[in-house]
Amino acid sequence: MSATIETPRHQEEKRKLSDGWRWVRLGEVVDCFPGAWGEDSEFENSTAVQVVGTSQISNEGLLNTNDAPIRYLNQRETIALCFAGDLLVVKSSGSAANIRSGKTAICPNELSGKIACANFLMRLVPRPEVIEPYLLWHFLNGEDAKAFVRRVAGSSTYPNIKWSSFKNLEIPLPHLDEQRRIAEVLREKMATVDKARIAAQARLEAVKALPAAFLQQVFPRPGQPIPTGWRWVRLGEVCEIVRGSSPRPKGDPRYYGGKVPRLMVEDVTRDGMYVIPNVDFLTEEGATFSRPMKKGDVVIVVSGAPGMPAILNVDACIHDGFVGLRNLMTESIIQEYLFYLLVYLRESTDKQATGAIFRNLTTYQVGRIAFLLPPIIEQKRILAILREQMAAVEKTRAAAEEELKTINALPAALLRRAFNGEI
Repeated sequence: MSATIETPRHQEEKRKLSDGWRWVRLGEVVDCFPGAWGEDSEFENSTAVQVVGTSQISNEGLLNTNDAPIRYLNQRETIALCFAGDLLVVKSSGSAANIRSGKTAICPNELSGKIACANFLMRLVPRPEVIEPYLLWHFLNGEDAKAFVRRVAGSSTYPNIKWSSFKNLEIPLPHLDEQRRIAEVLREKMATVDKARIAAQARLEAVKALPAAFLQQVFPRPGQPIPTGWRWVRLGEVCEIVRGSSPRPKGDPRYYGGKVPRLMVEDVTRDGMYVIPNVDFLTEEGATFSRPMKKGDVVIVVSGAPGMPAILNVDACIHDGFVGLRNLMTESIIQEYLFYLLVYLRESTDKQATGAIFRNLTTYQVGRIAFLLPPIIEQKRILAILREQMAAVEKTRAAAEEELKTINALPAALLRRAFNGEI
């Protein structure tokens, strides 16, 4: 049996709660303390603690203190210390591109009194006589709380939650004993979900490793006898290699924002073998300052992800982070075969790249890539095998990703049931 609970919620947001449940505001069940620390110089000879900030709170609301900086707190700032069950809420993300305001972590037992929270966090201390911290943690990371945060954080460059607004977040709660029972059920079910997720992720990673294993089976490896009819060649011997280019200055409306597609690494990562650029576009004038390539041309990433190949599925321009392979000697080598070969050779190609942060391959290095080239008839035989194997991999990968997607949706479904009084 259910009863309508009168609350100050907007009329359209009211819903029925199970008997024994009631709406409460966040400010009624927690005490809020701002995060803070002082300059190191002010606290010489004081206690050293780790200070967690927004970067230590994951998208799943988990707390990771591995890279939390050490700060020094004196006696008058012990209020900044966090204890088991305290909730750390991101009040300002500092980036409009990654709005994490409202993301909440819970302080586990092993960190009790050993960490402090930084200025971009607020510390919520649940009142133990009215609310179960674990249950509240899940609610604050749930969809209802996220929707509320989007309304109160604003749409400025740096979205920010103020306690004066956040304390009005409404939470459906049963009596404390029932909260504890639900929390225990959730712990058990979430642990089961985590195990299933880990197993599904392992299966997906195993599937992703299959293409490399299949490629090793069909291409001769170092030390193996050279098959009859195969010969050593360098990439520059079977095609013309050209470096991509870009119009300058970047973003100039004379050159950018038109209808001519320009290939980006993001396109290659997304599409795989046959790529259709849809991230960046040039004007007709801008294209004259870039490097046009034809549909069917093989291209290779040479900056950022060195050695990653693709085949253009449309005419497009390439920038200076790519090289293009023009005038491929198709009587000697098939485009699709070359793609798989370059994938197979990528590990060794990547080792030739230079640069600590942005790794690069030169056009000369690409031209010097050496490989064993079989007759066309043998390439066709190998391609027939690889197509069948890769099709099977794609089917298995799609099933594994769907399984993982289903598992990842379980926590939200469990929480909906929990806060609807259905657990």
